[in-house]
Amino acid sequence: MRSESFDFLKSIEETPSVSGYEQPVARIIRKRMARFADTITTDVHGNVTAILNPKATTRVMLAGHMDQIGFLVNYIGDTGYVHMCAVGGIDNSVLPGTRVTIHAKGGPITGVIGRKAIHLMKIEERNAGKIEITDVAVDIGAKDKKQAQELIDIGDPITYQLGLEKILNDRIVSPGLDNKVGAFVVMEAIRLLSEEKKLNVGVYAVATVQEEIGLRGARTAAYSIDPAVGIAVDVCHASDYAAVDKRVAGDVVIGGGPVIARGANINPILGQMFVDTAKKAKIAYQVDAAPGATGTDANAMQISRAGIAAGLVSIPNRYMHTQVELCSLDDLDNAAKLLAETIKRIDAKTSFIPM
Repeated sequence: MRSESFDFLKSIEETPSVSGYEQPVARIIRKRMARFADTITTDVHGNVTAILNPKATTRVMLAGHMDQIGFLVNYIGDTGYVHMCAVGGIDNSVLPGTRVTIHAKGGPITGVIGRKAIHLMKIEERNAGKIEITDVAVDIGAKDKKQAQELIDIGDPITYQLGLEKILNDRIVSPGLDNKVGAFVVMEAIRLLSEEKKLNVGVYAVATVQEEIGLRGARTAAYSIDPAVGIAVDVCHASDYAAVDKRVAGDVVIGGGPVIARGANINPILGQMFVDTAKKAKIAYQVDAAPGATGTDANAMQISRAGIAAGLVSIPNRYMHTQVELCSLDDLDNAAKLLAETIKRIDAKTSFIPM
């Protein structure tokens, strides 16, 4: 991956964007994309759209959501412990022993979600099963409720401790890869397409908001843009480690290329166009079965207005919705190339009506 692109990816991964609180990442995207897009807009929900060729009558929308799962401050106890409510699909079993950051008005505050030492546990506690979010709290070191309240407000967003690390074989680990990598890919596609002398369509790359709580940003963005084609970029479950049953998750590997979805949520002509493009451009790719409505922005786009030709390109991701999500930089680069090369094949005469 080129160094400027990696720096952009790292900056958005290390910036908080809990659903409903995406503004810090939105500011980074607007600043970076100003030199590549013809126009950049931000709507009332916070969706950021980088546009190429805005005068074109045929529009292609790309959607990668920039929000991440997290928490909100819900209650501050008398002893200064901070209690949370979940934003999005939190796996409570990974919470104990976790470092978190409360993004407060005065700046970030580090906290930990502690757990009683094993030495102090009774046998039944050691073997306890399901953990509820009400069973844990954040310790910021406050001496009492008053001190905590001076620093923190109800509704402040909380994230896992953010950071992006590169490990072997150009793989990256970060708590927010779902799905800031998708927002990154759609903006990289704009960067690649900005080098083209002529585009046959208008391209609207949207860093969408609030996907994790119901695809909300993509719904309003798709209605506003009214594209002929809508392509979501999200993460999907890699199945290349022992804990995953490939009979359920399919055969998806890290570094094997972007994953092209096939199924009811996907326009069959667009889906085949992805495959044909990947073969022609010699871009590594994988295929995943999507039998119903996907839990991605592709679902929201497909059923907007009178219907949109929808597609879904996914980035393989290990350990989704944990603090150690893992993806491949090569998969990100190839996903952006696949989008750009596919869009170059679309013009006003392209029909996506299945016959």
